[in-house]
Amino acid sequence: MAEYNYSHEPNAVINLRVWALGQMVWGAFLAAVGVVAVICLLVGTYLAGLLLPEQSKQAPSPYGALEIVQTIDVA
Repeated sequence: MAEYNYSHEPNAVINLRVWALGQMVWGAFLAAVGVVAVICLLVGTYLAGLLLPEQSKQAPSPYGALEIVQTIDVA
């Protein structure tokens, strides 16, 4: 056990606030790194799409075979 109670120091509250602020800033930094990574992924995908030929952008939808077309005869 500690022989000295550090919570009774005059700077204990300030030290706790500085530590908490440091933890929040570190968390914000990690979140910013994640957001930048997602943005880089999206920009990279967009740039890869720009490199594709124009014919690939005008092709028919590959999901056309999955569409169910039903005609209704009204008598």
